[in-house]
Amino acid sequence: MRRLLASLLTLIALASGTLPAQAQSIGSGQPISLFVGFAAGGPADVLARIIAERLQQRLGQPVIVQNRPGAGGTIAAAAVARAAPDGMTVLLATSGHAGAPSLFRNLPFDSLKDFTPIVALAQSPVVILVDSRSPYRTLPDLLAAMKKEPGKLNFGTGGGGATLTALAAVLLRRELGFQAEVVNFPGSGPANLALTAGTIDFSFDIVSGAMGLIGGKTVRALAVTSAERSAVLPDVPTVAETVKPGFVVTGWFGLLAPANLSAALVDRLNTTANDILADPQTRQRLADLGLDTMGGTPRAFADLLNSETARWGGLISELGLKPE
Repeated sequence: MRRLLASLLTLIALASGTLPAQAQSIGSGQPISLFVGFAAGGPADVLARIIAERLQQRLGQPVIVQNRPGAGGTIAAAAVARAAPDGMTVLLATSGHAGAPSLFRNLPFDSLKDFTPIVALAQSPVVILVDSRSPYRTLPDLLAAMKKEPGKLNFGTGGGGATLTALAAVLLRRELGFQAEVVNFPGSGPANLALTAGTIDFSFDIVSGAMGLIGGKTVRALAVTSAERSAVLPDVPTVAETVKPGFVVTGWFGLLAPANLSAALVDRLNTTANDILADPQTRQRLADLGLDTMGGTPRAFADLLNSETARWGGLISELGLKPE
């Protein structure tokens, strides 16, 4: 009788589509490719591997992270844009995706039209850093020094001038009018290495990328660019509360699929991703990395993409910025 009852319940679940998420594979159950436009070990890669692990558990099929670094993430984006819209290929997009159309003039894809938004995953503000031995203990201290001796100090950003940290630095320099030379590095790692070596005076990084150095007291965090203080850096003030009210720059990560993905697959991936983000263990793991979970609907992520593309595209065009 128990076996009969179990069989009946399984048939009912099949008919109603309420099988556990672990049984809801996509397509034939073959591996899903999650593309990342940056090298292994960086914030985007670490997040991708966390999400891939959770997706694999819930979808009941392998999810393989494919690192395709280079050109500000556009190499990986191009690979996903060319893929079939069958749910088997997904992009871990970063904030840089929004600035790509203005930075790279000959992209082989349209950053909005050639993708299907799935969900916004997490966000992390930019943090302004100095070496732990620096005499500047607050952002006002640093600004006062630049005002006293314009052009004497320099600062570093990662990504060769084509990332959110670089754009945040340029935007803050314009808003506050300080004079300091920018030194663009190929990544945040080399920029922070130069900071601790004394080659540069301060640097910009996203919180999730700088947590190791901050926690190890190798560097000192002066301010973050979020609207509110970061949960992992509660003692670090925001730029808005110290020197520039309303100044907010936040880096984000999200999932994109090729254009024309079916509504059913969009819903499947979105629902699964939101379930992952609602899991307390996942939320804590992301929080430990300096990431605040986001989630939400595909429409909400599409709106974020549109607004960020307009915002950064306007700044890039205004300042004539180019990738280096």
